Amino acid sequence: MNAVAPQPSRLQLYLNLIRWDRPAGTWLLLWPTLSALWIAADGWPGWHLLLVFTLGTFLMRSAGCCVNDVADRDFDKHVKRTAQRPVTSGAVSVKEALLLGAGLALAAFGLVLTCNAPTILLSFAALAVACLYPYAKRVVNMPQAVLGVAFSFGIPMAFSAALGGSEWSLAAIGAAVPKSAWALLLANLFWVLAYDTEYAMVDRDDDIRIGIKTSALTLGRWDVRAVMAFYALYLAGWTALGLRLGLGRLYLAGIGAAALQVLWHYQLIKDRSRDGCFRAFRENHWLGFAVFIGTVADLSLR
Repeated sequence: MNAVAPQPSRLQLYLNLIRWDRPAGTWLLLWPTLSALWIAADGWPGWHLLLVFTLGTFLMRSAGCCVNDVADRDFDKHVKRTAQRPVTSGAVSVKEALLLGAGLALAAFGLVLTCNAPTILLSFAALAVACLYPYAKRVVNMPQAVLGVAFSFGIPMAFSAALGGSEWSLAAIGAAVPKSAWALLLANLFWVLAYDTEYAMVDRDDDIRIGIKTSALTLGRWDVRAVMAFYALYLAGWTALGLRLGLGRLYLAGIGAAALQVLWHYQLIKDRSRDGCFRAFRENHWLGFAVFIGTVADLSLR
C-alpha cells in the first residue's frame, strides 16, 4: 500500500509561489540594477542604497510572481512545466496570491520611501509596468519587450536614488536620471529579450496549442539568430555607454567574460532542445554578474 505524500504547509506553498527555491529571476533583476547603482554613485553607493535595492528587487520579483501566476492560471494548467504551480493547481487561492503580492509590493514601497522624491515617483511607473507584463502576452507579439522594460526599470531608479534631490516633479526626475541611464535601460532590454526568448523556446509547442503570444513564436525559424543579435546589442550598448561614462579595462574584462558566456549559450540553444534552452535561461544571471563584477572592480580600483 503506497504511503500518502504529506501536504505542503501554507508557508511552503507561499515560498513556492514566489519561487524561493528558484532565485534566478531575482539575480536577473539585481545585477543590472546594482551595476547602474555603482555607476551612478561613481563607486560604493553606501549600505542604505545597497540594502534598499537588493531587498526591493527580491520583494518586487516575488510580488511579480504572484501577479503572473494569477494572470496565467488558466494557461499554466495546459503546460507540463507549470501545471503544478500553487495558484494553477488550486493549492493557493487567487485571493491569497493577490494579498501576498500586495503585501510584498507594499514592503518594497516602504523601502522606496526611505529614498528621495524622484525615486518614489519612478516607483509608481515601475509598478505599473510590472503589473502590465502578465497580460501583454495576450495582445503583444513580443511581450518580452514589456518584460524588458519591467526588468530594467531599476536602472533609472538607481540613478535617481544616487543623484536625485527632494523635489516632487517630473523635472526633478529629468535632472536625477541622465540620458545615459535611459540608454542603459534600452540596452539592457535587449538582454531581457535574449534570455526570455530562450525561456519561451522551452514552451514553444505548448504556447502554440494554447494561443499565447511569445517572441519565440513571432521570430519563428529566426529565433536563434535573433537571440544572438539581442545579446550583441546588449553587450555593444553597455560597452559603448560604459566607456562614455569613464569605465575602463576591468569593466571591459567583465563585458568580455559575458561575451564568452554568450558563445556558450549559442551551443546550448542552437538545436532548440528544451533542456538546452532552459539551461541557457537559468544560467543567464552569470552573464549579468560578470558585467556587475567588472563594473565594481573598475570603479573600486581607479
